Amino acid sequence: MKHVAAYLLAQLGGNESPSAKDITGILSSVGIDPDTEKLDALLGNLKGKDIMEVIATGRTKLAAMPVG
Repeated sequence: MKHVAAYLLAQLGGNESPSAKDITGILSSVGIDPDTEKLDALLGNLKGKDIMEVIATGRTKLAAMPVG
């Protein structure tokens, strides 16, 4: 989750395609060491995708999930 948060912070700051270095810099600035394996997986899964579309798809999936 920390990697996703840093990715979104970078995007909010104007970086449309944050790199591993960008995310590592954000996390390091608050004393957090990134998990390289998870970070690489995140960047691989988001490569070439619009983050707003990814979020919208996720919301649709969450709306269909039963809660009880």
